[in-house]
Amino acid sequence: MIARRHLLAAGGGALVGLLLPAARRSWAAPPVIHMHSDRDGAHVGFDPVGLLVEPGQTVRWICDANVHTVSAYHPDNDNHSLRIPETAEPWTSDYLQPGQQFAVTLTVAGVYDYYCAPHEMAGMVGRIIVGKPSGPGTLPFDYFVATGRQWMSVPVEAQHAFPGIDEILVRRIVPSPLNFA
Repeated sequence: MIARRHLLAAGGGALVGLLLPAARRSWAAPPVIHMHSDRDGAHVGFDPVGLLVEPGQTVRWICDANVHTVSAYHPDNDNHSLRIPETAEPWTSDYLQPGQQFAVTLTVAGVYDYYCAPHEMAGMVGRIIVGKPSGPGTLPFDYFVATGRQWMSVPVEAQHAFPGIDEILVRRIVPSPLNFA
């Protein structure tokens, strides 16, 4: 005969087993994006370069080498074109030295394109999808020209460095194609 306490323990264990995946997700550390550079500063990049997160998640950037920034593509940031959801708050970090970090909590669903101010022309850009892709980050890079906006366009070198939205949706994390080892 099975004692009542064994049944309760078994049932409680099943309940814990069902809740553990959700609890594990909430305990997980925020996604981290590293800001890399080779020794000479000739090759720079974010790693990963593409990331899929849920609304409300905090993303953290860590400067591993050289000096970098992280800024949302937004007119508030040096008149750059809008490449984040229209209702999202733009961000920009100070210049980060090796070992320093910067974090942002992304609450509005959509595509967020961002760049490193001193290295944008070198293609140091990244893309985060929060929830489902939507917003200006899903549009062609020159969409705003037709609206008569005088925003600064994304440099061609940077345009080629963004991972595709479909690739991010499939892979969830798209590592940098550059080797910084």
